[in-house]
Amino acid sequence: MTAFLSSVFGVLEILILIAIGYGLTAVGWFDDRSSRLIAKVVTQVALPAYMIVTITQKFTAQQLLTLLPDLRFPVLSMAILFGLSFGVCRALAVPKGRRGLFKSMFFNSNTVFIGLPVNMALFGPKSLPYVLVYYMANTTIFWTIGVYLIQADGPKPAHFDLKQVLGKVFSPPLLGFIVGVIFVLLHIQLPDFLMSDLTYVGDLTIPGSMFFIGIAVYQAGLRNIRFNRELLGIFAGRFVLAPIVMYLLVFLAPVPTIMKQVFVLQSAMPVMTNAPVVAKLYGADASTASITVSATTLFAMVVIPIVMLVAQTL
Repeated sequence: MTAFLSSVFGVLEILILIAIGYGLTAVGWFDDRSSRLIAKVVTQVALPAYMIVTITQKFTAQQLLTLLPDLRFPVLSMAILFGLSFGVCRALAVPKGRRGLFKSMFFNSNTVFIGLPVNMALFGPKSLPYVLVYYMANTTIFWTIGVYLIQADGPKPAHFDLKQVLGKVFSPPLLGFIVGVIFVLLHIQLPDFLMSDLTYVGDLTIPGSMFFIGIAVYQAGLRNIRFNRELLGIFAGRFVLAPIVMYLLVFLAPVPTIMKQVFVLQSAMPVMTNAPVVAKLYGADASTASITVSATTLFAMVVIPIVMLVAQTL
């Protein structure tokens, strides 16, 4: 019960911040330009700073060197979900023009804008390396397989752009993580004044992420959410199949318990906020993607305490 209440309070922290972002958008303080600006500040400035500070202050070289083999769990989990997405897509008779988008949303999760704040609220800074391991796998798979699937829904033939993929995978958050790891491995200590500046900037990450989600939810329009079979199929993938698959993969694995719990939670996060952007870029159904992001984000706030309760059995 303690774990359940802790997860509920952690979700309430996040919901309040999302509600503030939603409310400020409703009164006209935030608009689409604000959303893009906040997303850039969070992903390209605040989050890299946050990574450097947390990695250098909270972890040892030995702890970090043991992380890379753990990539196998999220990669294998998403590979299984990718295979399942074909069967679910066919069973639900998803129309041509939305099949690639459906599959991409089915097996990719929002590991930063929701996943990071949720894990930080529930587990604290010690969860960050495991969040980042999942993020590396999720980001790589989304910008390769996920984007290719969404492209296939558009009017032009899908193609694989290695330059774009590398640019997205080696993003500022991941580069911040890598810099932090290098500093730890080489025993480099930054001056106190610089660490203070990085801390101040990094502290923008969680509230900025939640404001961004609140803006996105308002812009998508709650009235536009329709619980049709496609949306319910995505719900099944994100909130039922994904955590079950991950739970089974890590259940008997000889790894830290907190890693198991973080991975299970990360697997049950809502649809990536990048999905509507990519869909719009390639002429796919961006409206459906936006509504699905909003619906899964809101529903995740109900699911997370339940998933956390299940994860506590590991």
